[in-house]
Amino acid sequence: MSWTRFGLVILASCALAALIVSTRKTEAVVEHRDARQLVLHYTLSRVDDPVIVVGDSIVEASTLPRSSCGHPIVNAGLNGASTASDLGNWLAPALDGKRASLIVVSLGTNDALVDSPQSKKSFAERYGALLAQLAGLSARLAVLEILPVEARGRMSAAMRDEVMQTVRSYNSTLPEIAERNGATLIALPAMPAPHTIDGVHLNAGGSRVWEQAVMRAVEMICG
Repeated sequence: MSWTRFGLVILASCALAALIVSTRKTEAVVEHRDARQLVLHYTLSRVDDPVIVVGDSIVEASTLPRSSCGHPIVNAGLNGASTASDLGNWLAPALDGKRASLIVVSLGTNDALVDSPQSKKSFAERYGALLAQLAGLSARLAVLEILPVEARGRMSAAMRDEVMQTVRSYNSTLPEIAERNGATLIALPAMPAPHTIDGVHLNAGGSRVWEQAVMRAVEMICG
C-alpha cells in the first residue's frame, strides 16, 4: 500500500471515529431528554397547581424548596437546554393536560456559551416563541435574568469577557420579551464572588442567591 493510500485510510478511520463519538453523544442527549420528560410526567401526575421551573443544568442541579404556599415546586431543568431546545413542546406531554399555576423560565447561558452566539434579535424570537408555547400551559409566566459567568476553571478572563458581552446583550432584551408575552421579569440580586464552581455552574453561595430570585417569582401566586 502506498503512503498516500495509507494516509487516506488513516484519515477515513479518524473521520469514522469522530462520527461514532458524535453519534453517541447525540444519543446520550436524546436519552437524557426523554428520561427527564418521563420523570417529570410521573412527578406532575402526583400534584396539582404546580410551580414549574424550566431551564438548563443550573436549574436541573438546583435544590429548590418542595413547595410554597400550598403549591408544589417542580424542577424541570434539562442539562444543555437553550432557547432552541423546544422546551414548551417537551413540557406539554409531561403535564398531560394539566395546567401549572406558574412557570418560571431560567435560560440563556447555553445560548451565550456557543462559539457563534445567535444575534440578539434571533435570541428574542426564540425566547418569545418559547413563552408563547408556555402560555398555553399556565396563565402566569416569570422570566429570570441570565446569570453572569466567571473566570474560573477552564474559563479564562478573555472567555468570560466575551461571554458576558453576549449575556448583557441578551439580558437587555429580556424586559421587552417578557412584556410582549405577558411574563414578569425577575432581576437577579448581586451575586457573591465567587458564585460558581467552574465559571458557569453555581456553588452554594450562588445557588442561594439564584434560588432567592426564583422564590421572588413564586411570591406572585402566594398573595
